[in-house]
Amino acid sequence: MKQLSIVLSSFLILVSSFAADRPNILWLTSEDHGPHMGCYGDTYADTPNVDALAAKGMLFKHAWSCAPVCAAARTTIIAGMYSPSTGGEHMRSMVAMPKGTKMYPQFLREAGYYCTNNSKEDYNLQKPEGVWDESNGKAHWNNRKDGQPFFAIFNEQCSHESQLRKRPHVAIHDPAKARVPAYHPDTPEVRQDWAQYYDQVTLADASAGRRLKELEAAGLAADTIVFYYADHGSGMPRNKRWPCNSGLQVPMVVYFPPNWKHLAPKEYGAGVKSDRLVSFVDLAPTLLSLIGVQPPEWMQGHAFAGKFQTEPQPFVYGFRGRMDERYDCVRSVTDGRFVYLRNYMPHLSQGQHVNYQFETPSTRVWREMYDAGKLTPEQSIFWKTPKDPEELYDLQSDPDEVHNLAAQPEHAATLAKMRAAQENLALKIRDAGMIAEGEMHHRAEGTTPYDMAHDDSMYPLARILKAAGAASSMKPDAMADLKAGFADKDSALRYWSAMGILMRGGDGVSAAHDEITHAAKDTSTYVQVVANWSLAKYGSDAERAAALPALVSLANWSQHDVFTSLSALNAIDDLGDKAQPIAAQLKELPAKGESPDPRFNGYVARLLADLTGSPPAADDAAEPPAKNKKKNNKKK
Repeated sequence: MKQLSIVLSSFLILVSSFAADRPNILWLTSEDHGPHMGCYGDTYADTPNVDALAAKGMLFKHAWSCAPVCAAARTTIIAGMYSPSTGGEHMRSMVAMPKGTKMYPQFLREAGYYCTNNSKEDYNLQKPEGVWDESNGKAHWNNRKDGQPFFAIFNEQCSHESQLRKRPHVAIHDPAKARVPAYHPDTPEVRQDWAQYYDQVTLADASAGRRLKELEAAGLAADTIVFYYADHGSGMPRNKRWPCNSGLQVPMVVYFPPNWKHLAPKEYGAGVKSDRLVSFVDLAPTLLSLIGVQPPEWMQGHAFAGKFQTEPQPFVYGFRGRMDERYDCVRSVTDGRFVYLRNYMPHLSQGQHVNYQFETPSTRVWREMYDAGKLTPEQSIFWKTPKDPEELYDLQSDPDEVHNLAAQPEHAATLAKMRAAQENLALKIRDAGMIAEGEMHHRAEGTTPYDMAHDDSMYPLARILKAAGAASSMKPDAMADLKAGFADKDSALRYWSAMGILMRGGDGVSAAHDEITHAAKDTSTYVQVVANWSLAKYGSDAERAAALPALVSLANWSQHDVFTSLSALNAIDDLGDKAQPIAAQLKELPAKGESPDPRFNGYVARLLADLTGSPPAADDAAEPPAKNKKKNNKKK
């Protein structure tokens, strides 16, 4: 009996020691807002609760969300890997988790944590079983076992893009006092949207305040580490969906109570504003580090707190893939002062017609003024084509990122450094987004995009990245390599050769006429789309007459996969009046079809609606705010 008592005592001591080493962790998150808060020096903002948290805790001056839209950003967080690495960069896509990996809550649950997610998941990765103890609008730490440590997320949606344009609205901020950034025109609509955005941030702050009071009232504040952050930049156009600093910089405030200060970042202190560069890919390894679990090697971020915290990193990174129905391929880097963007599709404007974005009054009036020639050069950048292949901005002198320094000789060394950082990361993480989205899914059949991209025989990334760089460089001396690429056995090389010709317009089609004509009948539908796009836009009348029906055929969802259809419809839309001969045929195309996941289903309908002038079905009209999605994760 005495022996049993000793054993039980030892066990209780062990359990007590284990629990004492495991703080509670609370994440207060909000949607669609940048560091427009008083603690970040914004005098127009009214955010007393997060300001108070920052005063007793610490904020990061340079925190990036990695993606400028919710689903891709959360995908980076939940996996601890960059979304282009997993194939999950495209908005509301769905890909399989890499083999042998887990979502971070699974690690926490294995360590004894009760893990809850209140109101939103929205990942571009298929969710394994057993990720959360609770994930719904009622999820709460209160439901854990006695003495069990918890990890809890409460996500506030009141600051979402959809809410800054909701009318009628009870005003908090005076639109006349709003700061209008240099890229936006100063109009009543723009001021109203900016003021209403700040109003919604104030409401998000109040929500955070209520949660903090609830924590205090429960007697848990002394043992709970608190994070506050937003999921990407503001919901205003040229913020959300664009991977520059205004689209990626988020507030990130952390508080470590005295009991757990030993786990805080090395620079931590009350009221400290840290210069450490952090991003969403760092959150999962940081969580594991906080609970004493060494992050696995496959996680691509760096812990900035806890037992396994690392030294500060020299760069953080961003990306953009498909946004709803519109394609692009952009990668970005910052060192905290300079921001670099690499536009792999410079022929597409920043302001492509994403249906949901155009529901915001600012977007519509901004576009109308551009079409009327009433904008300044800084305000026109968003709409112009082509984009510059490379962009470089100095946040110290140009916080609105409207003066591109990439071509200035005095910044050549900085440009080269940032370019190398972007390319090195792409190679390191095996960026799976350097081929057409449908091609990625095709090559990954039977495996995952991540595992496919790590097999050089399936995905020769160094060659593909070089081809994409040459194609988008717009340099005349790249033409020889582009023409040679049409003969490559790998369709990705042929795709980028065709893209390079398209980007160079009529001169490109003339210089590689035989190659682009042959490519119009390539075995890859993605090469076919680009080649026929080039011929329809820049070829002769006879070539256009042949290319237009080919694009209609490629756009037919009943004959091709959803990705080919999306690509072809985007090409047709770019043709403008040159697509008039096929207007009647477009009205006959199906707006529904088979796809790998229901999340893709509305995009073809939206493009057809834009092209034919008929409204899409109600359920296809807008990007859903996507609350907790048992339905969307049902699949598979």
